[in-house]
Amino acid sequence: MALRPVLVNMKALDDTAVGRFRAEALGWEVSGGGDGATAAKSAGFDRLDPVGLCVDVIAVPEPEGATKNRVHLDLATASAAQQAELVARLGALGATPVDVGQGDVPWTVLADPEGHEFCVLARS
Repeated sequence: MALRPVLVNMKALDDTAVGRFRAEALGWEVSGGGDGATAAKSAGFDRLDPVGLCVDVIAVPEPEGATKNRVHLDLATASAAQQAELVARLGALGATPVDVGQGDVPWTVLADPEGHEFCVLARS
């Protein structure tokens, strides 16, 4: 039987802000928040029946960059046009472009409001 990812765990100073950003960026729902843990969940997410995926954001005292990156997700798009639309929407949510030395590549590297890097890929 093949294994399937069901949960991504990441750390942040402000779990609520990062959890809400991830949920809005992915079009998912958000739960929890304010108590040190916020979850962004895909529709129908159930840990016992892993059809969807969840990103758990856990509050920690040290900022991003104080240690190795806490998580890096890649978001897939179906075309260059969809990639451009998603990058613009994520920018409106607070994402910023990041240069991690990627050079001339067909993806865009962004960071969420706390500096967690992620890529937006386009189908080539």
